[in-house]
Amino acid sequence: MKIFLSALQMLVLMTLLTGVAYPLLVTGVAQVIFPEQANGSLLYRDDKPVASAMLAQNLTDPRYFWPRPSAGDFDGMASGGSNYGQSSPDLMQQWQSRIAQWQQSTDQKKPIPVELIQASASGLDPHISLAAVYYQLSRVAQSRGLTEDQVKRVLAQYVDRSGWFTGVPMVNVMILNLALDQQGVSHAAR
Repeated sequence: MKIFLSALQMLVLMTLLTGVAYPLLVTGVAQVIFPEQANGSLLYRDDKPVASAMLAQNLTDPRYFWPRPSAGDFDGMASGGSNYGQSSPDLMQQWQSRIAQWQQSTDQKKPIPVELIQASASGLDPHISLAAVYYQLSRVAQSRGLTEDQVKRVLAQYVDRSGWFTGVPMVNVMILNLALDQQGVSHAAR
């Protein structure tokens, strides 16, 4: 009985320490040091959260720049890749299907940037390269009733040129799309 009580005390102590005290401490520090990230990097429209800057959404409206495809259909619970090998016929079929979709959505004759065909490792990445943005530029500008130069001016404000991981300038499509929505409102008001 003495061993059992000692084990029970240790269980309660460790549960309180690792299950309550430590998570509260980490959450509190995160709220103080990184409040935006700790609260989900939320993006707002009309004071209502509509997206997260860290998660792509399945966008099909031609007015929006589309993110990379997702093996998990943009479901955070199904995050991850397809796990198909490069020689998998299923993977080749997915790529062919995506190529056909892109060819239908645009009148471009230039090659489709690879990240618009291949899913990201997480399936939730909202970042695409400038090549992928420019590939979609004409469709987005026409759908919004804007010139390509007007869209490029907004785009120029949201290019991340730090390239800290890939060395390639990237654009967060969620942030860019919300900025274009705001541009569209101010453009329509003129």
